[in-house]
Amino acid sequence: MNPPHLSRTDALYCVPVRNPLVLENRMDSGVILLSYPETFKPWFAGILRKIKKEAELRRMRKLQLDILGTEVWDLVDGKSTVMEIIDLFAKLHQLYHKEAEISVIQFLRELGRRGIVGMKQVTG
Repeated sequence: MNPPHLSRTDALYCVPVRNPLVLENRMDSGVILLSYPETFKPWFAGILRKIKKEAELRRMRKLQLDILGTEVWDLVDGKSTVMEIIDLFAKLHQLYHKEAEISVIQFLRELGRRGIVGMKQVTG
């Protein structure tokens, strides 16, 4: 089942939430190395289950964040909305709001595609 389509405004007021299965390792350089379970589309996972052992389907992938990615990751606290993260990121780097918005949204979208974060709609 596909998630409902959100308007741009609704998406900006969602709260990014970290996947609890993601492991975080802060390197000596200050950047973060994330280890996360590889995700598959349900139909593809079904095919893989028939030809591979279940343990092989739980393979961990790694993603090393750069300095800016690490800063955004640190702002993903499960409480702040995407808009609040964009605002903070823009202030930290003295960026135009639109520039920060594009960067943060693209980064969060990539984390979401990998199953590292999900989006929680705020009601009320």
